Amino acid sequence: MGEKIKNSSKFLKRIKVKDLRRVFEAEEFKSVKDIIYNSAKVFKDQIAFVIKHKENDGVKYENVTYKRLLEDINKLGTAFYSMKLLGKRIAIIGKNRYEWVLAHLANLLGGIISVPLDKDLQYEELENSLIRSKADCIVFDEKLTENVDKIKEEGRTNLTDYICMSPIKGYCSIGELVDKGQKLLDSGKKDYINYQVDENAMSILLFTSGTTAKSKAVMLSQRNIASNIYAMRVAEDIRPTDTNIAFLPFHHIFGSTCMVMMLASGVKTVFPDGLRYIKQNLNEYKVTLFVGVPVLVEAIYKTIMKEIEKQGKTKLIKVATVISNILLKLHIDIRRVLFKQVIDALGGELRFVISGGAPADAKIAKGFNDLGIKTVQGYGLSETAPVIAAENDKIMKPGSVGVPMINDEVKIVNKDEKGIGEITVKGPNVMLGYYEMPELTKEVLKDGWFYTGDLGYLDKKGVLYITGRNKNLIVLKNGKKVFPEELETLVNRIDLVEESMVFGMPDADDKNDIMLSVKVFYNKEVAEEKYAEKSEEELYKIIWEKIKELNKTFPRYKHIQKLILSSEELIKTTTKKVKRQEEMKKIMAGASI
Repeated sequence: MGEKIKNSSKFLKRIKVKDLRRVFEAEEFKSVKDIIYNSAKVFKDQIAFVIKHKENDGVKYENVTYKRLLEDINKLGTAFYSMKLLGKRIAIIGKNRYEWVLAHLANLLGGIISVPLDKDLQYEELENSLIRSKADCIVFDEKLTENVDKIKEEGRTNLTDYICMSPIKGYCSIGELVDKGQKLLDSGKKDYINYQVDENAMSILLFTSGTTAKSKAVMLSQRNIASNIYAMRVAEDIRPTDTNIAFLPFHHIFGSTCMVMMLASGVKTVFPDGLRYIKQNLNEYKVTLFVGVPVLVEAIYKTIMKEIEKQGKTKLIKVATVISNILLKLHIDIRRVLFKQVIDALGGELRFVISGGAPADAKIAKGFNDLGIKTVQGYGLSETAPVIAAENDKIMKPGSVGVPMINDEVKIVNKDEKGIGEITVKGPNVMLGYYEMPELTKEVLKDGWFYTGDLGYLDKKGVLYITGRNKNLIVLKNGKKVFPEELETLVNRIDLVEESMVFGMPDADDKNDIMLSVKVFYNKEVAEEKYAEKSEEELYKIIWEKIKELNKTFPRYKHIQKLILSSEELIKTTTKKVKRQEEMKKIMAGASI
């Protein structure tokens, strides 16, 4: 099994066909178990994960090969079986780390339902998620011990087993279970290894981030995940010589699916120390690629631009970019030579960035690509495991999210006069449904088509563009429609703006109409550097003048008429999407400054 992809030393073989969705060869697998076993064979001595240990005498790095990864999974899974967890549900909560990976994969390879949970959940939300998912066991990070102690004491959940990712007093640890599994395997216990996965059964129960409503529990099968990994691998240039840094939280489906995709491709994955250490980690591990949400991608780009500005090279870079782009049209690529100093500041090896999870500013993607760091935009949802469309080497259009994946059909329904309508998708990556929500499932799954709730359009080449979310759409009294995301992208380009939210405020003069408004969280760093000694009132005036300039570029009905300035971040999910409903409650209650 898996010999077809043994072209690892020569990277991926390109396909010379007209289909814009297929760029590379890749083998298709039915389940995550098939993927992991294949990689353990094809890439057995390559490094799958690097674990960083901070000790008194310094930092030490532990390399986990693909062969060892499978051995550790089988040991842990065998221990899970000894705890009578076959067919049960194991919740996993904690930061991205090797033990998280082990627990999740041990679940998937052995017929145990994995329930990834957000480590930033408040106690009540965590307990509620455990109750709703009917989890039997929880694997948790030691930093969450206080909440787990309380959950155990209250006894309102279905939990019978509690496992800590690290050795702590009072709880069994992952390490202890791996050792136990080794002994059981040595004694001939092979039930776990011999388990035959049903690729169509629910394997993952995943709570959505709930930006617009109460979080829903999405039921995903291994076929959903495996089919999406195949689609991503035929579209994107992921190489077995790559080093990936796992920025995206694994509890988010984009993070966990990409983690398995990296394993399918023979990639080495390292773990970040935190957002503050992005630059340091890129240098430390010589990272070649990463997958991130737009806010992270933008943060890295802004760091680069700030450094260029400090060195007084902004004009020089602009001129160099024009020259390199002209040469690129002549098939002469000197970008990575020309901008070597900039790329060296990010470790010198970064070559590929995948942005997804939310709409990104096309200017940022273009900026990275101009420097010779290929950056593609993707689009998807938890319900589609997750990727629906993505840019690739054949089709890169700034502002788009590329073309539908090789095994997906995308159709726009209920179009308006501009061809914009709701995006629907059909394919093997579409979820089984929402857990214990049959009516809601019927609303979004119709004749095999999943209704995303997102609005967009397809151009003549079949390239997909997202214009906004159905529930966020602002409809004015005159029937004109405004997509807040479109305006937010432009407002966010103002140097003093860290983030913004465009919304409709009831018009004081006409109760039946809406006044377009924006709430801005201002960038304190920029305020100190460029506008020192300015009061908040003066900053308000500066931002408002810049918004009025922006208004001149819009049709009159899109003009922003009110600004709320805030020194506090907007309320967001852990994947950095603004929780609009909660922000609106705050605004309407007059809590904003």
